[in-house]
Amino acid sequence: MKGLDAGADDYLVKPFDLDEFGARMRALIRRHAGRGESLVRHGELTLDPVGHQVTLKNEPVALSAREFALLEALMARPGAVLSKSQLEEKIYGWGEEIGSNTVEVYIHSLRKKLGADLIRNVRGLGYMVAKDA
Repeated sequence: MKGLDAGADDYLVKPFDLDEFGARMRALIRRHAGRGESLVRHGELTLDPVGHQVTLKNEPVALSAREFALLEALMARPGAVLSKSQLEEKIYGWGEEIGSNTVEVYIHSLRKKLGADLIRNVRGLGYMVAKDA
């Protein structure tokens, strides 16, 4: 109770369920980003982080877990350039070996599945999804 009175938004009592913890974190991220719903939209593309689903023009698109994580990271911050190392952090766990061109391979795969214009390369800096017009 003291934590809430001191300004905390939420708390969990130990032991806590990891699924509940994840859901609470996603809710905090949505509030911070100014979104009330969990769906992330960009034109005709919709990403559902809770259901782990992506649709393009209302048709489901099959993505691997790493493709999904990469797309989610880019769509969470439209207009922001994310470096290759930032994207690697999003798609790999601790202690996993990272290949030298894996981000590029996943970007290529996402472009094939979702369209070449969705993800933009900002030369020397990284990748981005443009803000909706």
